[in-house]
Amino acid sequence: MTSDDRKKAAALAAVAYISSGMKLGLGTGSTAKHFVDAVGEKVKQGWDLVCVPTSEATRKQAESLGIRLTTLDETPVLDVTVDGADELDSELRLIKGGGGALLREKIVASSSRQMIVIADDSKKVATLGKYPLPVEVVPFGLKATGIKIDQALAWSGNKGPLIVRMRDGKPFVTDNGNVILDCALGHIHNPEKLAAALSSIPGVVEHGLFIGMASIAIIATENGVETLKK
Repeated sequence: MTSDDRKKAAALAAVAYISSGMKLGLGTGSTAKHFVDAVGEKVKQGWDLVCVPTSEATRKQAESLGIRLTTLDETPVLDVTVDGADELDSELRLIKGGGGALLREKIVASSSRQMIVIADDSKKVATLGKYPLPVEVVPFGLKATGIKIDQALAWSGNKGPLIVRMRDGKPFVTDNGNVILDCALGHIHNPEKLAAALSSIPGVVEHGLFIGMASIAIIATENGVETLKK
C-alpha cells in the first residue's frame, strides 16, 4: 500500500462521521483532497451538504465536483471539519501549514463543533517538531517580526533557524497575501508555551500549532485504519 493509498483510506474512513444535512469544513492538502472527492461522491448520490473550503485550491476542487459552498459569514458554525496534518502526537496536538493554508484552516476548524484529522501513519510522531513549524506573518516589518519570533522560541525553550518559504525563486504568498516563516526546530519543547508566545507577537498572523482543536484522528497504516480519540 502506497502512501497515497493510506491517505485515501484515512479520508474514506472519515466519511462515517458525516451525514446528509451537515455543514462541513473542507481541509487542504493531499490527504484532505481525497476527502473532498469523497464528499463530491456523496453529493452526487443526493446528500445535502454545504461546505466551507479552507483554501482557494480546495474551493476550486469542490466547485468542480458540484459541492455547494458557503462562507463563515453566511454559516458561522459548522458541524465538522475534516483536515490533514503535517504532524500529530498522541495528545492530538498538530503541526499544520505545509500547504500554506494554516490561517484559514485554523479559523474553519475553530468554527466547527468537531475537528477530525486524517493522515497516514508517517505523520504520527512521539514529539512534534521534526516537520518545520510554519508561522504566517505580514510582509511589513518581516525582519523585526523574525527577531521577535526568535525571542519567543528561546523563551519557550526552543531553537532553530527561520526560513522564508520560497516558491519559484520568490517568497511564497498565502491566499491572504502574507508570507510564511518555517521554523526548523527539530523538537518542540512545551508546544503550549510556544503557541502562546507566537500568538502574542504583532506581525504574526497565525502559527501552525493546532492545540486542543482535534478530537479524533483517523490514521491509516499498512494493517488498516486506527482511530485516536482525545
